[in-house]
This record gives sequence, structure tokens and C-alpha cells, in this order.
Amino acid sequence: MNLFIEQSLNGLAVGSIYALITLGLALVYGILGVLHVAHAGIYTVGAYIGYWVYVSTGSLMIAIVVSMIICAVLGVLIERFIYFPLLKFPPYVPLIGSIALFMGIEEFCRLVAGPSVQTFSLELPFPELEFLGIMVSPTLTGIFLISAMIFGILWFITTRTELGLAMRATSQDMDIASSVGINSHRVIDIIFILGSAIAAVAGILVGIYYNEVYPAMGTVPAYKALALIVVGGLGSVQGAVIAALLLGVAETLLIGYANIPLPRDALAFIAMIAVLLWRPQGLFSKGS
Repeated sequence: MNLFIEQSLNGLAVGSIYALITLGLALVYGILGVLHVAHAGIYTVGAYIGYWVYVSTGSLMIAIVVSMIICAVLGVLIERFIYFPLLKFPPYVPLIGSIALFMGIEEFCRLVAGPSVQTFSLELPFPELEFLGIMVSPTLTGIFLISAMIFGILWFITTRTELGLAMRATSQDMDIASSVGINSHRVIDIIFILGSAIAAVAGILVGIYYNEVYPAMGTVPAYKALALIVVGGLGSVQGAVIAALLLGVAETLLIGYANIPLPRDALAFIAMIAVLLWRPQGLFSKGS
């Protein structure tokens, strides 16, 4: 029983990180209808910047803040100079551009940082807790608390503020939103700022959790996040978060606890295929 609880907690931690990675894709798709694959490149850049700043300053807080700022700027630059010029073309054109950009960011990280793995040896500065007789490490505690704080802030912004109302209006019809006085371009900028800053946090947490940062660390999350927003319902932020948490727990329990002979990363795509066959609009589609 203790092993089951321990693996469940590990699964929730992994799912929380998946959710942080997926949030940016869900937000961007909900507004622009673009599959923002390059988001995984921002996540990788965030991990590297956080690692370098931490090594230079010894302060995790400074590392997180600097990484969030730089990734937020990078996200807005991608939106302004890559996606907006391509929106007049069919949807597959921005997707191809996003994939190409992701590959370019990955190779840039490889050229700058080298192909080797950087060891991110750090334990998050949170207390060790006891849950049902299981000791929860400071790193897991930190992942839970940081993820919960981000989810809570994002929920408050999207459901309880004028900005959230503007975001929902823009996602439904950008032209009509603009005609009633909503600055749609400003809303889209904020979406990319929020999503990219969250991706930076996710990259740092992954680097600390797995004790490694490397150029290709965004490859699997890129395609796994795409599967998650399909499973959760395209454009549904809540659906993406729930699907990510469920996937993290399922991966850990089925592979780590039940020893099912499947590749860990295959579960997301199996779930996506199953959902597409049963409920093509996703589990929590905005229109359902």
C-alpha cells in the first residue's frame, strides 16, 4: 500500500509538470487556433536559463524570475514575427512553421550549451511532509505547491477578472471582440507571456526533478502535450490540466507500479487514439 501511495504521489508530480507544459499550448490554441509546438522549445530555453542563472547566482528565486522574463519575451517575439504573419494561410502552415521553429531552438541550444547533459543538482527549498505514512520529499512538495499556485492564479485570471473576460471573448471571435473595444492583440500578447513564463517554470522543475537539462528535453513533451490537449479538448485549459494529471498518475502506476510492458511515453498517444475513437471533441471540449 505504501508503494502505491508513493507511486501515486510521484505520478501527481509528473502530471503537474505535464500540466504546466501543456497550459501554454491550450491557451494559444484557444485564442489563435494554432498548435504551438515551439512552446516545447521555450520550455527547453527556460530550463537552460534557469540552470545557468542558478549556477551563476546560487539563487533559485532569481533563476526562476529571470527565466520567466526571458521566456515571456521570447514567446511574444514568436507570436509577433512568426505566427501573426502566417495566420492568413491555412492552419497547417503555422503548424509547420512552429515545428521548424522548435527544431531550430533545439539545435540552437545544442550549439550554445553542447550536446551533453547538464546536471541540475538541487532540492527545492520546501519542507519535507508526511502523507499517510509516506515522507514527501521537499522537491515533490515544491512541485505540488508551485503547480497549485500557478493553477490557482491562472484560474482566477481567466474566470474572475476583466482580462479573463477579454480572453474568452477573443477566443470566441477575435473580430467581434475587437469591434466592441477589446484590444485583441494585447490579449494575445498576454496569453503568450503567461504561457511562456509558465513553460519556463516547468522547464526548471523538470530539470530539478530529473536532475538533468539537455538540448532534446523538449522533444517528447512537445508531442505528448499535443496529445494531451486533444484528450482534454482542444482549447480547454481545464481539460488539458485534468488530462495531464491523469496521464502522470497513469504512467507512474501502470509502468512503475503494475509493471505493464509498454513504453512510458506511448500511453499519451494510446489515450489520444482511444479518445478520438470514442469522443473526437475531447473529454472537456469547450463546446460540450
